[in-house]
Amino acid sequence: MNPEPSPLLPRRDLLALATATGALAALPTFTASAAPQRPDASADDNSAYGGSGSPNTLWWQAPAGDTSMIEQGLPVGNGRLGALASNDSGHEVLLVTDATMWTGGLNDTLDSDGQFPYGRADFGSLTLLAKLTVDIPDHDLGAVSGYRRTLDLDRGVVGASYVRSGVTYQREIFSSRPDDAIVLHFSQNGGGRYTGTVTLEGTHGEAAATSFGATFANGLKYGAAVTAYGSGGRVTVSGANITFSGCKDLTVVVSGGTNYAPDPAHGYRDPKADPQKLARTKVRAAAGYSADTLLRTHVADHRAAFGTFGLSLGESTADQRALDTWERIQLRATSGEPDPELEAAYVQFGRYLMVAASRGSLPMGLQGVWLDGNDPDWMGDYHTDINIQMNYWMADRVGLSSCFDAFTDYCVTQVKDWTELTGRLFQDSRNRFRNTSGKVAGWTVAFSTNPYGGLGWWWHPAGNAWLSNSLWEHYEFTHSRTHLEKIYPLLKGACEFWEARLVTTTLDNGKEVLVADHDWSPEQGPQDARGNTYAQEVVWTLFGNYATASAELKRDSGYASTISGLRRRLYLPEVSPKSGWLEEWMSPDNLGETTHRHLSPLINLFPGDRIRPDGSTPKDIVDGATALLTARGMNNFGWANAWRSLCWSRLKNADNAYQLVVNNLRPSENGTNGTAFNLFDIYEVEQGRGIFQIEANFGTPAAVTEMLLYSRPGHLELLPALPDAWAESGSITGAGARGGFVVDLRWKNGKPTEVKLRSVGGRTTTVAHGGTTRTVTVKPGGSVTLRDFAR
Repeated sequence: MNPEPSPLLPRRDLLALATATGALAALPTFTASAAPQRPDASADDNSAYGGSGSPNTLWWQAPAGDTSMIEQGLPVGNGRLGALASNDSGHEVLLVTDATMWTGGLNDTLDSDGQFPYGRADFGSLTLLAKLTVDIPDHDLGAVSGYRRTLDLDRGVVGASYVRSGVTYQREIFSSRPDDAIVLHFSQNGGGRYTGTVTLEGTHGEAAATSFGATFANGLKYGAAVTAYGSGGRVTVSGANITFSGCKDLTVVVSGGTNYAPDPAHGYRDPKADPQKLARTKVRAAAGYSADTLLRTHVADHRAAFGTFGLSLGESTADQRALDTWERIQLRATSGEPDPELEAAYVQFGRYLMVAASRGSLPMGLQGVWLDGNDPDWMGDYHTDINIQMNYWMADRVGLSSCFDAFTDYCVTQVKDWTELTGRLFQDSRNRFRNTSGKVAGWTVAFSTNPYGGLGWWWHPAGNAWLSNSLWEHYEFTHSRTHLEKIYPLLKGACEFWEARLVTTTLDNGKEVLVADHDWSPEQGPQDARGNTYAQEVVWTLFGNYATASAELKRDSGYASTISGLRRRLYLPEVSPKSGWLEEWMSPDNLGETTHRHLSPLINLFPGDRIRPDGSTPKDIVDGATALLTARGMNNFGWANAWRSLCWSRLKNADNAYQLVVNNLRPSENGTNGTAFNLFDIYEVEQGRGIFQIEANFGTPAAVTEMLLYSRPGHLELLPALPDAWAESGSITGAGARGGFVVDLRWKNGKPTEVKLRSVGGRTTTVAHGGTTRTVTVKPGGSVTLRDFAR
């Protein structure tokens, strides 16, 4: 890195970047902000983290191809602004995405069947913002040697290096949250020079330019800008491009965004924002600092989020460590030998993606903030029957509770429109899922949601309960009263919906029970079944969570009593006398696919925990759940395998839980299910075509942590499903536990050697391993260490 540079663009061009805009009145998106706090250069050496020898540094020996960016591009992100980098030595490509770059809108005109339209023009789609290229003609890949590219998870930096004519060239790429910009820094050691061009293009028909701005048909404004500076040569604007010649080093800064504001009262727009001008302001501000300063600022911010958690699953062999990441993925599959450091790095990769895609903006949908075009499958949207929930199962468990806030804020913002749409449209006579009671109250959602309050595809009545339960579980981890107060109206509104929806039916034994009205068990079977297990289970959990929330906040005790009364009358599923499985519908028959991807009827095995193998649940129910899980199989899509692993962990079957993690690590080739070259999870939609779906990248790390630590309020279990592959020794630090604790755990030879509990609001819990149980009391903010579980 070099000292503070003198900007080498002509002064008139730099001054043209100096227009500021006002801050958004709602949650932060793409907005003007104060200058970031810069770390003291002497206070922390960012090179102390990561590096080529770190287990948290992934590396490869080939760049991404232009047509394979989704499988091979390396991701960077600052929580809002993401990009995939190719790292080609002579032709660097960045595909840039802003989390709010959405077409579509409220989508409040139903189709003829009473369901919602689901297209890119009406419902909308996440799309790319820009394409940035840095061309260095005499650095063609065929003219270099010793090529290596890296992803340093600890520092949040993508890198590449190679040798040409005896000179070592390096580049580092990162997306800085403090500077709200993506930075590319090109350096060298040995007297080399850089000559080439920088080109910024829009992806919706905008011509190449150093900045651009445009507006979607839905009124969303967007824009982006780029600048560059270097030393020892010349950097100038040449037409639509930036050219550089004879530079010892080069720094490129790009920023962009939209005028989206999470404010339904103003149509989810900030009418005062000018994204193009704001992007120009941001790149100009960042260009006033050296690449070293920008990097230090970024690393300090990244480490504050990423450095909260540690994981060791044992040591890999020297032969495994000598391989690049893709070779290790392939060897793990062909040899069958555990690679503990690779498996731990996969967890850390999931954490890296969350830090990069879920801070200060919209939550993560099907692909996070990484696209390779404007037509992602299923619009890159928020699916409410597994995707958005699984995306956030990991957050609290791996020390990233703050990343959950994007999910919370999204739901809190959207529920006004969800409530209005439910009241106005749910009872449409064409809607086959409408309430036969003729009443409607509260809110619900469809299977797909967008950032404009809009719903897409079919109604999903039980989706409100699952979203509410996910928000509640975050409270169980954090004991944040602020969070609880924010989500309380959503919990209550969901209960109001179900109070109006439940119908009474009489069982064969003459007992009257409450069941969910006509619905679908996602995403299979009859569409008019009453009392399907999925709905019964999530509503049972919702009602219990709401009663607890009411008591915690001392609100609405009378209504909480009403809801508790309804909960006592809910039908709970039984075991089929024909199959021995927990019934998915109120029928002894299997009305769907035996190996279906969804585990909807097992939702209270995981993520819920009404079904427990600890004697508190009737044995026939546990056995029926186990039989159903067995029938669902061990090979499926990545997210489905992750869910299966979590369920097997809850049943304390370490072998099956681990095998499903290993199955997800299998290399994806020609679009098959598995892990791509860049570790993205690939979903095979049809033979020969696989797509990126991000939830397995979060669900699988959640499964790993659940194998090491089970928690519910008042109870922790250590190493409940520890596989033999990790048993020799290991540790997990900074792991969240429901009940308001953070846990550091070490083990050896399959037994805990030390566990430290730190309270973030929890007071009393039991801690168990094997036949040993201890009751621990901790003051909030205090800690206690136990060392006698291995005896």
